[in-house]
Amino acid sequence: MNDTIINLRQEQILKLLKEKGNLLRSELAGRIISKKGNSRITLIRDLGGLIKAGYVVAEGKGRATRYGLMTKNPLLEYVDLDNYFKVDQEKRNAKINYNNEVYKNLSNLYSKQEIELWEGSKTKLGEAKKKLDPSIYKRELERFVIELSWKSSQIEGNTYSLIETETLIKQNIRAQGHPEDEARMILNHKDAFGSILKNKDSFKKLDFSDVVQLHNILTKGLVASGIRSQKVMITGTSYKPPSDKHELENALRNLIKHINSVECPPEKALILAAMIAYIQPFADGNKRTARMLSNAVLIAGNYPPLSYRNVDVNEYRSAMIVFYETNNLFNFKRIFMDQLEFAVNNYFSS
Repeated sequence: MNDTIINLRQEQILKLLKEKGNLLRSELAGRIISKKGNSRITLIRDLGGLIKAGYVVAEGKGRATRYGLMTKNPLLEYVDLDNYFKVDQEKRNAKINYNNEVYKNLSNLYSKQEIELWEGSKTKLGEAKKKLDPSIYKRELERFVIELSWKSSQIEGNTYSLIETETLIKQNIRAQGHPEDEARMILNHKDAFGSILKNKDSFKKLDFSDVVQLHNILTKGLVASGIRSQKVMITGTSYKPPSDKHELENALRNLIKHINSVECPPEKALILAAMIAYIQPFADGNKRTARMLSNAVLIAGNYPPLSYRNVDVNEYRSAMIVFYETNNLFNFKRIFMDQLEFAVNNYFSS
């Protein structure tokens, strides 16, 4: 079992610890083991995984050991998505306005084990590049681009299937029954990824123009380029991003400054994936830009990029809304780490 990937039993444990506070293993067992398919050994293994991943801390010895949530960073506290969205949008006590104080906790977002996973993925990708025949590597890269372009577009409501996306990218044949904008969105992803590969080193240290230019490629022929000057609203949340153009430019520059102060590329990537979407500097295409810019930083650091291919779209959107409204990263980071595991297991294997 990969201990950084949270299973359903572990989610139940985290939920209990959040509701009840620190608990003995016997108290957890009374609630967890009673459910079909669970056992004492399973509980011990799940607790061990949560401790290794940095989600849970154990205090005491033997039967007196108590387990509680690791809450060093409030942005990483456990949030149950199902319970969160049982509360109506207007009653969720959301942070309605952009919160610049979020930067106070946007550091040390990965546990030691998670850093080791990222470093292992970097090593594996480097070895694959050396071992794979260039033609096979090229085909793998094309497959990745197709799946990323499809899924990233699907998250935005695009209705192209994966097969239709493959035909479009490889043969430039539009699928019948789809608006031209959908084809353009997918092809823009392909072009943006090509630009990232061509200018890989420029993403080691971000510049304001890097972000704007990548957005321009992703939204070419779809929306006006540049920082927006009008208000935007986001479906499903009361959060209102900044609306003043000067404020948006400052927010984006502050983000870039923070990113350039972070040493760990995977941490930069996680922050960008969340914060570009949070700031919403553009009229449209913010989440697309966030995902692609995040991948650009990973590629610049020789880490595997993420395709998001097996992401549950509603879960992704929900995790994003939780970040907008509370600045909590727990679920978004969990999805991010799930995608790392998927990337390692599904792409560029030698």
